[in-house]
Amino acid sequence: MRSRNHSPEQIVRMLREADAKLAAGANIEQICKEFGISDGTYYKWRKDYGRMHLDQVRHLKELQKENSRLKKLVADLSLDNSILKEAISGNY
Repeated sequence: MRSRNHSPEQIVRMLREADAKLAAGANIEQICKEFGISDGTYYKWRKDYGRMHLDQVRHLKELQKENSRLKKLVADLSLDNSILKEAISGNY
């Protein structure tokens, strides 16, 4: 089976559809076959996105972008700080 990249929004929609189908009497194997995913993928998605709504997923993506940007900023500042410390101590 080929690898597909589903967006978090798509995953949440699929999980909501799966919930509706489970309530209607379908089983996990049928749902996974319909979506073209494995049982393991379904359970992983359920663990990661199970209680989220679309607006929460969007907010999570924004926070992850912000966190990535801040990590890069801290890394740059730490590098600058270590360079300045070396220059002051004369170890160049």
